[in-house]
Amino acid sequence: MQGEESLRILVGTEGDSFPLMEINTCETEASEQWDYVLVANLRTQRNPRQVYQQQQFLEELKTKGFYYKVMEDQEKMFFGIRADSRLFDLYCTLLTEPEGPAPRVELAKPTLILATTRIRIVHFILSSKMAAADTFQDLVKDGVFEAMFPLHKGEEDLKKKWAQWGNMFQEQPLDDIRDYFGEKVALYFAWLCWYTRMLVPAAVVGLIIFLSGFSLFDASQISKEICEAHNIYMCPRGDGSRRYQPLSETCTFAKLTHLFDNEGTVVFAIFMAGWATVFLELWKRKRAHVVLHWDLYGWDEDQEEMALQLINCPDYQLPLQQHSYVRSTIILIVSLLMICLLIGMAHALVVYRVLAVALFNSAFPKKQVTTAVVVTGALVQYVTILIMTKINKYVALKLCEFEKPRTFSERESKFTVKFFTLQFFAHFSSLIYIAFILGRINGHPGKSVRLLGVWKLEECHLSGCMMDLFLQMAIIMGLKQTLSNCMEYLGPWLAHKCRSMRAKLGGTAQGPELRHWQQNYLLNPVNTFSLFDEFMEMMIQYGFTTIFVAAFPLAPLLAFFSNLVEIRLDAIKMVRLQRRLVPRKAKDIGTWLQVLEIIGVLAVIANGMVIAFTSEFIPRMLYKYRYGPCRQGAHPAVDCLTGYINYTLPVFYTKDFQDPVEKEGSENVTECRYRDYGNAQDHNFPEQSWVLLAIRLAFLILFEHVALCIKLIAAWFVPDIPQSVKNKVLEKKDQRLREKMRSRSTDV
Repeated sequence: MQGEESLRILVGTEGDSFPLMEINTCETEASEQWDYVLVANLRTQRNPRQVYQQQQFLEELKTKGFYYKVMEDQEKMFFGIRADSRLFDLYCTLLTEPEGPAPRVELAKPTLILATTRIRIVHFILSSKMAAADTFQDLVKDGVFEAMFPLHKGEEDLKKKWAQWGNMFQEQPLDDIRDYFGEKVALYFAWLCWYTRMLVPAAVVGLIIFLSGFSLFDASQISKEICEAHNIYMCPRGDGSRRYQPLSETCTFAKLTHLFDNEGTVVFAIFMAGWATVFLELWKRKRAHVVLHWDLYGWDEDQEEMALQLINCPDYQLPLQQHSYVRSTIILIVSLLMICLLIGMAHALVVYRVLAVALFNSAFPKKQVTTAVVVTGALVQYVTILIMTKINKYVALKLCEFEKPRTFSERESKFTVKFFTLQFFAHFSSLIYIAFILGRINGHPGKSVRLLGVWKLEECHLSGCMMDLFLQMAIIMGLKQTLSNCMEYLGPWLAHKCRSMRAKLGGTAQGPELRHWQQNYLLNPVNTFSLFDEFMEMMIQYGFTTIFVAAFPLAPLLAFFSNLVEIRLDAIKMVRLQRRLVPRKAKDIGTWLQVLEIIGVLAVIANGMVIAFTSEFIPRMLYKYRYGPCRQGAHPAVDCLTGYINYTLPVFYTKDFQDPVEKEGSENVTECRYRDYGNAQDHNFPEQSWVLLAIRLAFLILFEHVALCIKLIAAWFVPDIPQSVKNKVLEKKDQRLREKMRSRSTDV
């Protein structure tokens, strides 16, 4: 029926489906608003089985109190779905709190049913299992329907003051977002906006720490010694390189390393530990204000879900809590296997870097091989993360299905924990390897540890392992914040443009209502994970911003600018490029708050270990006060770190090389240096190496205890709930009790 609309309206009959309908009265919006639209291909009308399934599904909706309207264009059938107002009367009745006002007061002020509530209830019923044991998702798999979605309506105001690039620095219209997308989406943007604001002090301090290194760029005694070490040669670092490299060639890298590996690094790491705690505590206070403003302070998610189940099916049986040790054991084993796989992927990256050294020695100048290996290794790691993200999500979903959670909220919480755990190892395994393992198990030049007995293991950059960690952090975080944001916007934009162009080629529908439905259908589909993926992206970014921030003090600054773009990208996607998200009610960000707290603890541990074992901070302090020229007291004319380079680079005599292959320039070099601690005679660890290890461990324990104490003090000093919020809740309870007293006295 080209160019024509086929219209058919069926009205559900009044029956016994709503035994509690007369108890309460709720105001509803205009009756001509359609709550949902279902879409099917016209080809289904040529299949009797699919036509029967469609009619059976619609008839069951009819018995539940739904109206529907059918319209067609050249290719699709659109079913407009509207729920009877009695559904929402029942919703109001079931969720009236026992301690609430008296019934007569409630009837005098009928509750307004918002569009978000209507959509949420209708979505729950449409997604639930029907009498024929089919869900809508089952019908989609069978080709009976293609999609279902709520309509965008009344979003023009959000487009003007929120979903535009020009609004980047304006306040988020949280109330408008809540009225259109529901509380869960609004809380996501409230949290993201608060997180972005709190990044400002962290970014400023991190930038100051980084720039403070520039003041010592040419004045650092260590950098001076490296730049003047023309007669000190480093031993060959790989099988492909037979060259003794003068230490002075690493002069530029030594100066760059000092930008983020200086005394301020410790201060910044402690500051970030306190910052993470203050951020969470202040967010809890912000969330309390927002939730009280939305009158959701005493809202119960389990009660909401049980009410929706009863509305959908009055004979609904409450599933009880259950626990299976067998299922828990299987889930634990599978999770550990996945974590081992992810750690194995990090070791595969190690193998790649070892092989890349041999390959790049023939393709790049000798001075650029290490940098090329680090950069390409980070790129390979980024691609691996993208692939493992899809695998991790699939595994986490299957584990959740196997665990059989009782409610949707419980399922979401369990899935969040499993997926984040897997994603954490996918993103941070390589960083953990670089920070704490790289270059520490290589042996010494005369007796190197080799992969499979053939390839020599990769070593840290000549300027230190902090340079490798800094580059890895900068590349991975930079790619995630730039490429991911570009793909996050360009992908939906291009997909929407292509779908719209194909639809225009097929002709324009007659009638504004059908055109509106078509326009919504052509938008990009959304699913349960649309908002979840946004949260996960921010949690990983928060991990990068805090866990290894000692090695990359510019991470908060990069995250701040990225979030300014992220907020606007998400707004434009949700309003202009995607179908309308199903509004969900919420009074907090759920399990994500526990994830943030865990990241805060991990940040303290990781940064303490980076400073203790990866940074040169502890060796410098030990040399300065125990082995250097200032060990007996300060000398104004002598820098206390004078001789540090010569002290920290042990000697290896070239005659002791076991490899008979002649090295380039070996006739003029009788000794070379390497990064480690060892005696020139037997290469065993000298006494100072054990002293250094003891001090590293002591510093780690002290740092973590100080940082955790700061976190605890900050958590105690900043109450989770403001006193003003507590007072307002008390006033409401007092008002409710007084209304009951007045009602009782009137009855008497």
